[in-house]
Amino acid sequence: MESIYVLEPGSYMRREGESLMVMKGGSVMDRIPAEGLRRLMLVGWVSLSGGVLDFLIKKKVETVFITPTGRFRARLVLDEHAHVSLRKAQYGLLGSPETALKTAGVIVHGKLMNMARFLLLRARQYKNNTLRTGAVRLRSMARTALKTRDMNMLRGIEGSATRVYFEFFPALLRNAGFKFRGRNRRPPLDPVNALLSFVYTLLTNEVLSAIKACGLDPYLGALHEISYGRPSLACDLVEEYRCFLGDRLVLGIINRKAVSPDDFVFRKNSPTNYVNEDEMKAKRPVEMKPAIRRAFISSYEEMMKRDITYGDPPLKTAYRRLILHQVRAFGKYLEDPSTSYRPFAWES
Repeated sequence: MESIYVLEPGSYMRREGESLMVMKGGSVMDRIPAEGLRRLMLVGWVSLSGGVLDFLIKKKVETVFITPTGRFRARLVLDEHAHVSLRKAQYGLLGSPETALKTAGVIVHGKLMNMARFLLLRARQYKNNTLRTGAVRLRSMARTALKTRDMNMLRGIEGSATRVYFEFFPALLRNAGFKFRGRNRRPPLDPVNALLSFVYTLLTNEVLSAIKACGLDPYLGALHEISYGRPSLACDLVEEYRCFLGDRLVLGIINRKAVSPDDFVFRKNSPTNYVNEDEMKAKRPVEMKPAIRRAFISSYEEMMKRDITYGDPPLKTAYRRLILHQVRAFGKYLEDPSTSYRPFAWES
């Protein structure tokens, strides 16, 4: 038992022996044994007592707080990893503009190539030459990313390529009940974007957990600039999974018609600007209903437990372990820059 999600709105948690009880209105909604629990994901507004917090800290259970729409709020930080030499290598290597640019170029190239592979795969399956055109454009931009000698230009290429990819995204949808008119977030304006934002948050937290497990500093990356409160390294290393894991999951659920527009709450006349997070939460244009949010998380967990054969020599591992394997490989690259980091390459 690695990850447990608590989704019941208005619930609270209390300890009973070696278990955590999910309570609501005085009734027990669920019982969570502490044995084997490594991560607790609290989605929505779940209350914890001081005793429960102390229990989680003693048991070294990573605890993550996420809004109902999937936006990261906070994390219960446990003891810092003792791998000081690895962090020194990270600060030295990624603190060098030249090396940071080289590293960021590899990350962008990996992301763009995975997007291109995905479009090519669907082009073959759907017999859609337009998708093939999109893949060719992305491959060209990926090659340019490796040659770029300016970080701002590289970030511009990454942004432009992402826009190109999402230009072709509507052709990947095979469910007439859902429309996609471009990527938007904070807040998402339609169900497809709401699902994408939610799964990207879950994946970023997967990478963040792996980074902390390996002893790296999640707040110093290469591609993403340092910004207060933003785990830039996690934002860097999640890029290689957005398409392969996140987009495929969302499209699979929509195209199999496992979700419908009736599974979402729509609000008319929602403002375009918000005073604060509370107003955005209350007035966001679209959000998943609780039942579909639970089903979506269940599908996500099933996906993360699936096996993949990857690496050299080939290794059979679950997607969640794949992420940890890749973060460890990034750490080895930081300690020995003569080697190279290879982002996960989706063999379609």
